[in-house]
Amino acid sequence: MNLNQSLGGSSELFEAQAHIYRHILNYINSMVLGCAIELGIPDIVHNHQKPITLEELVSKLNLSIEKTFHLQRLMRLLIHSNFFSIAKFDEEGEDEKEGYVLTVSSKLLLKNSSSPNLPNLSLFSMFLVDTIFISTFQSLAMWLKRNDTNALETAHGTNIWEFIDKNPRFNKLFNDAMASNSEMMKFMVKENKEIFEGVDTLVDVGGGTGAIAKILLEAFPHLKCTVFELPHVVADMVDTSNLKYVAGDMFQSIPSADVIILKNILHDWSDEDVLKILERCKESTALASSDGKKRKVIIMDMVIAGSHENERHEITEAKLFFDLIMMACTFGKERTKDEWEKLFLQANLNQYKITNISGLMFIIELFP
Repeated sequence: MNLNQSLGGSSELFEAQAHIYRHILNYINSMVLGCAIELGIPDIVHNHQKPITLEELVSKLNLSIEKTFHLQRLMRLLIHSNFFSIAKFDEEGEDEKEGYVLTVSSKLLLKNSSSPNLPNLSLFSMFLVDTIFISTFQSLAMWLKRNDTNALETAHGTNIWEFIDKNPRFNKLFNDAMASNSEMMKFMVKENKEIFEGVDTLVDVGGGTGAIAKILLEAFPHLKCTVFELPHVVADMVDTSNLKYVAGDMFQSIPSADVIILKNILHDWSDEDVLKILERCKESTALASSDGKKRKVIIMDMVIAGSHENERHEITEAKLFFDLIMMACTFGKERTKDEWEKLFLQANLNQYKITNISGLMFIIELFP
């Protein structure tokens, strides 16, 4: 077919131009949101306790008056992206004013919220816009033409785990980000308590500094929790009466418990490595089953919607973004339901339950 014949009218061409430019410039959304978090704008708006005017925001940020118009333009994009909104308000003796207020999304970016139950995703968000990831994605084309494992190796000469181990700044950022992202567990636990009923002991594999374990202990104080991590992660962690830290390698062995949790762990690894980890989980639960009690493995990860499944465009896009992070930086991927089920069958784990607990996160219960 002649290319010119396949093209629509000029309006369709202009729409296509806008489509291209919007996607190629999407990084600006990330950078502007990162700028707002770095400046602490969500907290300033929150602490003002009423709509904050542009001039008041400039003053709170200690910016020069000359930056007022520039800040207004930055906030205009953040409003368009639904991180802030405009509210009208009255002050005695003055005309009606307009000021910035938070949306649900920016409430999740508060670093110093007055609500103890409100998750703080600011650290995880800043982690995702770190220069390490930006430079990695800038190396995608070069990586595709080379034999490196992933684009991070192309950009930085090593794999993600060695890079974390050798870079104290990024190591801290990584651990803080994982703890930040795990705060959403508060809502998962609150709304799915039945998953942990009858559980006395629990191992959180790759549990970082214990964020998930501590959330679970708040809800179930009787639990005995073990955080199983690499030695450098738990080297300085302090045990308590019902929370202990154990160093080790999940590819070698996993401590036994009623429940083994794998939150955002398996998406880091290839299918072959996932099968090895699941085999260690089976061995662990077998050791713990001497009293006849039913044990299980809980996987918390994404499930990408299949072509026949209906899902909101924004949710699917977010999952696909995370899948490309896995591709560019790790050895793994985000998996579809069919891909998960294939792994379970290969591992002879025929009893499982897959539950969507939120837009992005699923709980998969395996019963070895």
